[in-house]
Amino acid sequence: MRTVLICHGDDPLNREGVARWLASFSDLAGVVVLDETRARLWRRIRREVHRVGVPRFLDVLAFRLYHRLFLRARDRRWEAEALNELCRDFAPLPATTRILRATSPNGPEVEPFLRELAPTIVIARCKALLKESVFSVPERGTWVLHPGACPQYRNAHGCFWALAQDDLDNVALTLLRIDKGVDTGPVYGYFRPTLDEGDSHFVIQHRALFDNLDAVRDRLLDVAAGRAVPLDVAGRPSREWGQPWLTAYWAWQRRARRRKTHAASAALS
Repeated sequence: MRTVLICHGDDPLNREGVARWLASFSDLAGVVVLDETRARLWRRIRREVHRVGVPRFLDVLAFRLYHRLFLRARDRRWEAEALNELCRDFAPLPATTRILRATSPNGPEVEPFLRELAPTIVIARCKALLKESVFSVPERGTWVLHPGACPQYRNAHGCFWALAQDDLDNVALTLLRIDKGVDTGPVYGYFRPTLDEGDSHFVIQHRALFDNLDAVRDRLLDVAAGRAVPLDVAGRPSREWGQPWLTAYWAWQRRARRRKTHAASAALS
């Protein structure tokens, strides 16, 4: 199986950790490293304001501030420990793996790069939607390891919204083949983390992958061999969710504390 990874330059867990993991069971032919630009950041902000409106966008900004003040340091420590563990478990990338830096997965340099490498599959670990001429290059398609159960929790923060909706059974990673929609492609597997509501949503959504690396590897090998079949998700609700809100985070945390208190009481009775 010949693979290519698309990821962000400021995301070491994917750029280094997931890349090493992919190289451990496939021929990782290349990595497309995306460098964020201010123009792309402003486009995402405008889309979110259009999606939720100005008052709710202030809720989004409030969560960003809360995370920076109270959660980010702990998340960064966990991230560093997780990356160290991945680097212990998986060897450095081979010298044959080519690196392409770009500002967008749809940039003019990306499609020729993919066509030259001719991957069996591409793994897209990025925030941007890929255009069809890019995601259709690999023989077996382009895939996302989506943080959330699709189609219920589409877009980039599905685990957060499952937690916020008290839908703990759908705190999961979805292996999904990209199509023209937003996380609407065929689903080939769900992978659930060992859930600890004392963790942040950042940690939980990453654990959904890192707790299941062997199972995800096996499913990708089935995909490459043509043995995998999509799951039947007909009739399930489908919704595209946006950025986390501080009010939704507080509601989740209140319920999590009640569950913890109830469990402690039950253990003593």
